[in-house]
Amino acid sequence: MAHKRFSKNKAKRNVFSSPGTLQYVGREVLENSSVRLIEFDDQFERELNIIDIQNSLKIKDTKHIKWIEIDGSHDEAIIQKIGQNFGLHPLVQEDILNTLSKPKIEYFDKGQLFVVMKTINFNSENFELEIEQVGIILIDKTHLISFQEQNNNDIFQPIIDRIKASIGKTRKNNADYLLFSLMDLIIDNYFLTLEKITETLETIEDSIFTEPNEDHQTQLYTIKRVLANFRKNVFPLREMLSSLINEGSDGLDASSIVYFRDLQDHIIQILDGIESSREIADSLMNFHLSQLSNRMNSVMKTLTVFTAIFMPLGFVAGIYGMNFKHMPELEHQNGYFITLGIMLAIGVGLLGYFKWKKYV
Repeated sequence: MAHKRFSKNKAKRNVFSSPGTLQYVGREVLENSSVRLIEFDDQFERELNIIDIQNSLKIKDTKHIKWIEIDGSHDEAIIQKIGQNFGLHPLVQEDILNTLSKPKIEYFDKGQLFVVMKTINFNSENFELEIEQVGIILIDKTHLISFQEQNNNDIFQPIIDRIKASIGKTRKNNADYLLFSLMDLIIDNYFLTLEKITETLETIEDSIFTEPNEDHQTQLYTIKRVLANFRKNVFPLREMLSSLINEGSDGLDASSIVYFRDLQDHIIQILDGIESSREIADSLMNFHLSQLSNRMNSVMKTLTVFTAIFMPLGFVAGIYGMNFKHMPELEHQNGYFITLGIMLAIGVGLLGYFKWKKYV
């Protein structure tokens, strides 16, 4: 499978274009898309790389479950051919090419179901979310199409391996169960992402306890921004799944609804985890500021104690630094040592007093 390379340019939305215009919106892609067909049932399985989409993919063949996987959703020609072959609505094709689409679920004629989700991974090195768009179209009970933004990280490979090994229920059910499996895998990765963020917060917390510094404030602010972005891409799924459970679709069996209800429970758990992490980040920011304030107060208290000790010593030194002609102490043979002894006694006495009062 060919790997794509992305430039660092941010995706820009094309405005003022007519609805249904097939124009890719996303990061620049330097490699070609790839298409493969996974066919299976409880007794049969095969995987094919597709070159001629028009002649290789025939929707009339319903003998096996057909999963068409497109890695690289930037190729407008491929999206158009897929759309023509399976009768996809122009707005669906437009959303597939637009990687800035928000997570959503839409119902179309002939029982077609279109789902947009985001794969999310947390990069703990630079404190950033790595987000890719995934589009899934349930054509009917035997045909499903998936679109991935990138093909250098096939997130659905575990399901393909499961199909090949005939493990689980995927090969024994219709395409609606395959839809559940794909969505379930994406949502399971959300738990891993949340776990990474939580571990990062724990590391920052330990560091704040031992050696707080100004970098922690920046890190915590970045984590809060990451959690807000994470929630923005997960929160719509709750309503999406609620709609799917309540309204259903011609392509869904009644027995499959219970699996999507389980996905809804997972989304609620993830949203609760995100809120908890945001509260922890807020608490750590307050704690960090408190630690810095306490550290500054400790420094100021130490400086104040030293100032209080040296003030009377400076007073004594100031007196004997005056240029009066008649100062009896100046004529004393041990005047110098007596004065130093008095100053030392004053310093030690004050230090003992501050310790007695627990100022130091």
